[in-house]
Amino acid sequence: MKYGQSEALLTAAPDVKSNNESSSNRVFPVTVKLTKDELEMVNDFSKSKALARGEWIRDVILKEILKSSASDPSLAEILGVRLLLVNVLRPLAAGQQVTNEVFDKLLDEISIVKHQLASTIASASGRK
Repeated sequence: MKYGQSEALLTAAPDVKSNNESSSNRVFPVTVKLTKDELEMVNDFSKSKALARGEWIRDVILKEILKSSASDPSLAEILGVRLLLVNVLRPLAAGQQVTNEVFDKLLDEISIVKHQLASTIASASGRK
């Protein structure tokens, strides 16, 4: 080695990924207490995914939060009620009657569409 050239004294482990640029804005720590066995399982699993333990834990937490909000049945039910109100009140406001058959058909259609619509809205808002 020539004078002025240096070799890295410490190198990152090949099985650990870290993105300093994206993690530079992450300043709020979240902690959890684990048993020795649980810590070993977490370490082994994160290494198997070639991720730093903290990065893997962060991914798991965020995926769970996003999955929960995207699959929340409340959104589908709220959309179902809204669709029902809009589709029933509009004809009534125009002086038309809604027959039992039309109402039942409307309920059937809404029960099919509300979940698709909730999924579309959740993924459009970046939740999924």
